[in-house]
Amino acid sequence: MKILVLNSGSSSIKFQIFDMQKIVSICQGVIEQIGESRGHIKFVYGKEKEITKKSVIKDHSVGIELLEELLIDNKVLKSFDELRAVGHRVVHGGEYFSKPTLINDEVIKKIEKVSPLAPLHNPVNLIGIKAISKVNPSLIQVAVFDTAFHQTIPNYAYEYALPYEYYTQNGVRRYGFHGTSHHFVAKEAAKFLQKDIDKCNLITLHLGNGASVAAIKNGKSIDTSMGLTPLEGLVMGTRCGDIDPAIIFYLARNLNLDIKELDNILNKKSGLKGICGTNDMREVEQRAKSGDKRAKLAQEIFCYRIKKYIGAYSVIIGKVDALVFTGGIAEHSSIIREKICSDLYDTLGIKLNKEANLRHDRLISSNTSKIKLLVIPTNEELEIAKQTYKIVLSLPNRV
Repeated sequence: MKILVLNSGSSSIKFQIFDMQKIVSICQGVIEQIGESRGHIKFVYGKEKEITKKSVIKDHSVGIELLEELLIDNKVLKSFDELRAVGHRVVHGGEYFSKPTLINDEVIKKIEKVSPLAPLHNPVNLIGIKAISKVNPSLIQVAVFDTAFHQTIPNYAYEYALPYEYYTQNGVRRYGFHGTSHHFVAKEAAKFLQKDIDKCNLITLHLGNGASVAAIKNGKSIDTSMGLTPLEGLVMGTRCGDIDPAIIFYLARNLNLDIKELDNILNKKSGLKGICGTNDMREVEQRAKSGDKRAKLAQEIFCYRIKKYIGAYSVIIGKVDALVFTGGIAEHSSIIREKICSDLYDTLGIKLNKEANLRHDRLISSNTSKIKLLVIPTNEELEIAKQTYKIVLSLPNRV
């Protein structure tokens, strides 16, 4: 059984095909610059065979058509009919969706209804869904929501201390994001620890250009750092994370900034970039090593904020089995992992094995650490494929 996973952006389509019998990726790639004068396609398959080509890609439907042609020409598929289903990453499911869902007209309406909560993401996720429907209407399609895993968070953790009607009438509450990633690494951590996921207590750190932390008790998310939008929580590549809300009013009054300008500043000009001029942690690390004070400050703020969340989530979870590092920064930066774990032994019993950390081992905690420290690469595409596969198996007359 072959399943296609799609992650549609405003001008791009990331894709990957999985053979679910073998649980392996057959191919992957990206179609970029859709709607521009010159589009770009990158396609990797077989034993790292890579194809790149330029082509005018009018819209996402044309992009899907080009993808099918590419797969047929390179003998990956005979046609889209060979696919059993398509799994879509959908950023926001609101309170409607707490699990992966078979897509139909009603589901599409609900995704559209919550689109104001994710105006940059949900509409383009829907474009990918509609493009597949246009090219092959009979294909099973499944939506896997970034917010779904966090729907187990209790109301006292997801509601804000604002007038209550903003929640009931406008949906203002904590939703959380990166749920597919947090869910995937939680299950992988449980396997490593040889524990049932329903008995696993974890703090998972998804650290990349976007960053979030989740508190997972007995396998379920009970809190997470991102909120109504991905802006809340940790310091990120270009997002500020937690700030005093009154800063927004102060800047509006004193710098004569409007809402659109402030939104752009907080989401695209803040975080690491705002502090030291770059959102690439690799560059931040290099500059910090060479004595750049602002790069060093950015690094310290980034890690300090994470440590605060680890402390807070340790309290609400109780006994924590493992702290899990995932995402581009967490998986590859031994320096960041060491800074996050430093000085946590007396309070939380966390102690790093420095040699294992430098080797990027799966287990990087010392023998005396009371909490296991794990580095687990995330694989959101594989998780989407698995969730889609589960839906397909539940359908009548499956093949």
